Amino acid sequence: MLDFRLAIDTPDGPTVLTGTAPTDGAVHVKVDVPEGTLRRLAATMTVPMGRDDRAFFNGFQSWSHCPEYRTTDRIPSLKRLPNALVRKFGLDRYGDYYFVDYPDKPGRLHGISYCYFRSGETYRLIASLDETLGYTRFDYDADTGILTIQRDCRGLRCSGTLSAFDLYFATGGEDEVFDGWFAAMGIQPRTKAPLAGYTSWYNRYQNIDAKAILTDLTGCAKILEPGDLFQIDDGWEPYIGDWLEPDAAKFPEGMGEEAALIHEAGYLSGLWLAPFVAETKSAVYREHPDWFLRVRGEKWYCGSNWSGFYSLDIDNPEVQDYLRRVFDRVLHEWGFDLVKLDFLYGAAPFGTREESRAGRMIRAMDFLRELCGDKLILGCGVPLWPAFGKVDYCRIGCDVGLDWNDNPVMQRLHRERISTLHSLHNTIYRRQLSGRAFGNDPDVFFLREDNLKLTEEQKGTLATVNALFGSVLLTSDDPSDYSAEQLLRYQAVRQMREAQGITVDNETIRFTLNGKPAELGLPR
Repeated sequence: MLDFRLAIDTPDGPTVLTGTAPTDGAVHVKVDVPEGTLRRLAATMTVPMGRDDRAFFNGFQSWSHCPEYRTTDRIPSLKRLPNALVRKFGLDRYGDYYFVDYPDKPGRLHGISYCYFRSGETYRLIASLDETLGYTRFDYDADTGILTIQRDCRGLRCSGTLSAFDLYFATGGEDEVFDGWFAAMGIQPRTKAPLAGYTSWYNRYQNIDAKAILTDLTGCAKILEPGDLFQIDDGWEPYIGDWLEPDAAKFPEGMGEEAALIHEAGYLSGLWLAPFVAETKSAVYREHPDWFLRVRGEKWYCGSNWSGFYSLDIDNPEVQDYLRRVFDRVLHEWGFDLVKLDFLYGAAPFGTREESRAGRMIRAMDFLRELCGDKLILGCGVPLWPAFGKVDYCRIGCDVGLDWNDNPVMQRLHRERISTLHSLHNTIYRRQLSGRAFGNDPDVFFLREDNLKLTEEQKGTLATVNALFGSVLLTSDDPSDYSAEQLLRYQAVRQMREAQGITVDNETIRFTLNGKPAELGLPR
């Protein structure tokens, strides 16, 4: 049974309401509450774990590292870093550190929106059916076996009938429990079509211009097929936040010309934007200080990328009008088919007394869907539940790096840092979302030898895992440099998407390809 407890501040003083609920199937806990302000909404249940069992707790957003855990594992916090360093680089702003306490102790685990406990091939799934009232947070203590489920809704006004919890409980096989969850939510993916192609980021990064894009577009004729994606990533815009015109020195003919060239080559055209944030060097930041979200009177600092960037206020009518003009230009005047929308978590770092931060994020995703119409969205840097059924494809891990797991200093930073190893973990352990919530984007794979520190074995692991578990299969290599052997390897990676009978246990990924069994050790 689920034992729940509500603490409410009312004009007559604190009020506490308690009760119980079943833990089977779709469970909707509705409570009649007095007028007041929610202080805490939590429930507990017992979920024991054996030594060989594993647990998964979904991280706050796309990039948050979330592998399967053992009872002795810990989720690292930022507490060991100097506060000045955290503040300067906004390290606590990329995830949930500023509103979730990290015990940083073995067996103390937490996640957002869903979690599961796995014993062999049997899954016990506990998941949210609706996050509007507040993100559903799961906190687990392996020593006691107590799972605490609480809503991120502190400070919300309440009155009347409150939908305190909307949860789904299921025990069974992997497909059985995840199919049941999405059926209970009534959520289906917007598309089940796989996507393959190229993106400019993980080789050229921001160092792109019309000449470089044309070089890679020409080279892609060696590997891409009609209908594949050719995506121009970050670096086309003057500064983050200024989206109405490209950097004229880099793209003098404009972005409409780039989209036309991509279409002439037979590919879908994609363009990267970060619509809910702006950096300090942008004209938006200089000229529109009133466009920014303020928390306790200060603009909300999202992190140190670029020149440092801040959240736009999605409730400001001028911001809404600006974004409508941006998307109309990108999708209709320039003619791009897909937009990769990044750093979306910046839309909703906080809520209000009338709306939770989760409710705000859901509304932000609805706004993006409205702006894009039937065009394709690849979401990135976004809390996942609000993106369910709203984006066509979604990044489910952090950025891969040009090495395996960065250096020891960087490994001490936030869970959202760049790491090929962490990206692989998320690709494997968020695999159940693909084809149910959206198509999973595991990030790119590499075959090239230059501008890269991955070993051949590491490149092979990355390509295999991405092909087995992703709906999106992109590379950033310049294919014009591929040898005959690399061209064959590229085709082999694409063929690997036809693998069947894919299973994952505590040590090994197993699958069948062309009638032959194969296996791969889990990335370490």
